[in-house]
Amino acid sequence: MKDIEFNLEPKEIHPNSEIRGIIVVSYPGRYDGVVINTQILDSNEHIIYKSYNGKKISQNVSRLFINKEIMPENKAEFTALIQFEPKQVHEIKFRASIIEQHKEIESKIIFAKYSI
Repeated sequence: MKDIEFNLEPKEIHPNSEIRGIIVVSYPGRYDGVVINTQILDSNEHIIYKSYNGKKISQNVSRLFINKEIMPENKAEFTALIQFEPKQVHEIKFRASIIEQHKEIESKIIFAKYSI
C-alpha cells in the first residue's frame, strides 16, 4: 500500500454538482497534514472547497490544507464544487500530498473531466 490513497467521486463533474474526495494516509513517519491542490486545465477558474471532515469552509480557498490533528484515523474527507459554465470540456487535476515541515513527502494525482 502506498503512503497516501486518494479517491474522488464523481470523475465526470458538472457545474454546481458536489465533488467528494477521501484521502487516507498510511505514512509511518511524522507528518503535519495533507494539502489538496486543484488545477482546471485551459482555464483561469478555480474550484471552491466547501467542507473538510464535516467542518464548513467560510472563505473561498484554492488550496486546502487539512491538519493531521483533525484527521481521525489518518483520514480526510472534503467536498467542493465548480460554478462556472464551461464552453468546452476541461480536464481537472487534483493532487493530494502528505506534508511534513513544509516539504512534500508523497502525493497522488487524479484527473477528472468538467463539462455541461
